[in-house]
Amino acid sequence: MTPDHEPDALRDQYPPYAPPPETQRLIDELYREELREARAMPPEQKLLLGEELFAYACSITMAGIRNQFPEADEAEQRRILEQRLELQRKLEGRA
Repeated sequence: MTPDHEPDALRDQYPPYAPPPETQRLIDELYREELREARAMPPEQKLLLGEELFAYACSITMAGIRNQFPEADEAEQRRILEQRLELQRKLEGRA
């Protein structure tokens, strides 16, 4: 069989995953609980949690940078992180 007759795996479309109804109900209830907790939180706590989330995201990104550029020293890794953050700001139209 020639390659023209083989299925193109990149073009195969699979239906999106749908969890069983009981699992979906649990997911929905957990999400509603998170929303209730977030809405009850004072603004100061939301601000602090936002800062923690940003620091966590930066640490994950830095781990990826260290993996991608193992020869780079800490200063170079931070410069790459700053470039990526600046690119994100530009893409969001904030720069």
